[in-house]
Amino acid sequence: MSLDAPRHGCLDTPILRERGQREVFCGLTGIVWLHRKMQDAFFLVVGSRTCAHLLQSAAGVMIFAEPRFGTAILEEKDLAGLADANVELDAVVARLIARRPDIRQLFLVGSCPSEVIKLDLSRAAERLNAAHAPHVRIYSYSGSGIETTFTQGEDACLAAMVPSLPATQEAALLVVGALPDVVEDQALALLDALGVGPVRILPSRRAAEAASVGPNTRYILTQPFLGDTAAALDRRGARRIVAPFPFGEEGTTLWLEAVARAFNVAEARFDAVTAAPRARARKAVAAQAATLAGKSLFFFPDSQLELPLARFLARECGMRPLEVGTPFLHRALMEPELALLPEGPVISEGQDVDLQLDRHAVQSPDLTVCGLGLANPLEAAGHATKWAIELVFTPVHFYEQAGDLAGLFARPLRRRSLLAGGAA
Repeated sequence: MSLDAPRHGCLDTPILRERGQREVFCGLTGIVWLHRKMQDAFFLVVGSRTCAHLLQSAAGVMIFAEPRFGTAILEEKDLAGLADANVELDAVVARLIARRPDIRQLFLVGSCPSEVIKLDLSRAAERLNAAHAPHVRIYSYSGSGIETTFTQGEDACLAAMVPSLPATQEAALLVVGALPDVVEDQALALLDALGVGPVRILPSRRAAEAASVGPNTRYILTQPFLGDTAAALDRRGARRIVAPFPFGEEGTTLWLEAVARAFNVAEARFDAVTAAPRARARKAVAAQAATLAGKSLFFFPDSQLELPLARFLARECGMRPLEVGTPFLHRALMEPELALLPEGPVISEGQDVDLQLDRHAVQSPDLTVCGLGLANPLEAAGHATKWAIELVFTPVHFYEQAGDLAGLFARPLRRRSLLAGGAA
């Protein structure tokens, strides 16, 4: 696919906004990948037994494994005001830090709004910081399903960290978004080969490696759901590099091009560094595109990855998006994606699940991307589905993962073809 293709796309497409019943995970789910990324962090959920069971099930950790997350369970006496929940929380944190001296960052994560849990966690974090900083830095954010959806948990977590990052006048690149370590290392290797540096990462793997930020910091997002984090960095004086997100060969190239322009990398050097991985990515995607080309596609809203993925599947794999649903459409972050997405699909923000299911039934797409709660009934009704949550937990960014990303969408179609007795 040529990078010189017209880039007006869906910029002027009217957005269908819906506010009704929705089928998505809550922001607590982000702890599953964040606790693995930040190796000296602990996530203490303040909430109910239901939240504890969700986290335990979602993370798949055995109870004797000393995980780096846990739940301070609120009992009836806490909610009824018969006990001072702040005193109890302070005691839990003190016991936790004494038991786990390896903890350097502690996140208090609310499972419900402050009005429900009867605790102001931001004030609790301030109080606990006075007692435990600088050995342990305490942060707070909400993972409530009333206030956040799924990937917004990571956004809230990173946004909570930004005000505490050290100030600097250093000219540097800040790469923002939690990526698997192997993918992060690939990105750093490409940036180093381009001569871009110094490069900082948010979130860093360890607290001692925390990035500094200031007016000479240029930052670029790797995830499309980090609107609050971007706003927090803007308030610190950092300047965002505008680019599509690094999904597929085209998205990765445009992401790197934007960085290269910001750091005055010569075109010849850019071409020399990216030529081989671009060729590998194109070849890997082409192997999957034979299954995907011409197939129609319907995204239910889930992770805010929907628009970049629809762009990748349309432009590099030849699919036909019919509807692209997203929980929230942050236009400032999504304009490069909207400009690249070919005209045609309905773009919807928010959800009224019954109405959306009606549209889906009329469209009857070849492949449906949706959450776990919708996948089974849609499969039973004869639709091929892809679990949206898999796209968050699987390495899918940058050149070396482009073929795997296309393969995630090709597998359900191949499986259905095999079950029907056709060729894979």
